[in-house]
Amino acid sequence: MNYKDYYATLGVSKSASEKDIKSAYRKLARKWHPDANPDKPKEAEEKFKEISEAYEVLGDAQKRRKYDMLGADWQQAARQAEQQQRYRTQFDTEGFDFGNIGGASGFSDFFDLFFSGVGRRAGAPSGVSRPGQDVESTLDISLGDAYAGGKKNVSLQIEDTCSRCHGTGTERGRLCGLCHGTGRVVASKKFEVTIPRGIGEGQRIRLAGQGGSGSPNGDLYLVVHVLDDPTYQRKGNDLYVDLPVSLYDLVLGSEVKVPTMSGPVSMKIPEGTQNNRLLRLAGKGMPNVKGKGAGDQYVRLIGQLPQQLSEKERSLFKELAKLRNGKLD
Repeated sequence: MNYKDYYATLGVSKSASEKDIKSAYRKLARKWHPDANPDKPKEAEEKFKEISEAYEVLGDAQKRRKYDMLGADWQQAARQAEQQQRYRTQFDTEGFDFGNIGGASGFSDFFDLFFSGVGRRAGAPSGVSRPGQDVESTLDISLGDAYAGGKKNVSLQIEDTCSRCHGTGTERGRLCGLCHGTGRVVASKKFEVTIPRGIGEGQRIRLAGQGGSGSPNGDLYLVVHVLDDPTYQRKGNDLYVDLPVSLYDLVLGSEVKVPTMSGPVSMKIPEGTQNNRLLRLAGKGMPNVKGKGAGDQYVRLIGQLPQQLSEKERSLFKELAKLRNGKLD
């Protein structure tokens, strides 16, 4: 990212009056307007954008004051802003826009780092309060949390308007020492979140008014990430669990205890059940997040063969094999 000399772009001195800046802008805008340069449209478009960006800053008193104060400190402020950008990237999901970083305004990265959230656009009415930005973050929960729902206290790193300079980037005529001119800070905040029963991966929880500061405040959206569970696999609202059982349970049938999210239940294994068969426990899956019904739980029976057989056991298995094959006398 390069420093932008807006005074040089408009061809005016740093002491130029507001009238001189506006006059220089109008002259250059007429000269480089794309409609006036059909023979070199790309060059004209780029020049016109640079001129518009320069006037966007120098033509607005608040932005011009901040620009004049950047001076030799602009690189330090840029490093601070880039650190915040790396933080944003950790939570940038589903195309969410974290504050016009990286050319979102249509101007340069330099402009977006320092001026996209400052004051008003040139020509915009003054005294207009701005709503706070909506903020998005990730909320990690266990499968048990998703099943039970209820309230949960969480602590999150949230980007917000700088409390010292109120987003202007300046304080008492100098760059703000807290946000280093970016107007944004990252702070740890605690929230009480109500988790809906049965919520799934990627679904969002909205906390009204808990986003960026403004008038009114923005909202905070928590994107749910359900952590892997050591016992259950979730597919939609259905749950799958592997249950080790003995060879005798499969051959002779049995009644066994099966873990479910609501506690152990009894389940009958029919006589002669094949290994890896799925048995269904109706309604023992995840609750429907909309509040009606629940999924099922599927139990995969994993037969365990006996090991370290005694001589008597081995003899009996041999007799059983002969009997099964019709070779027993």
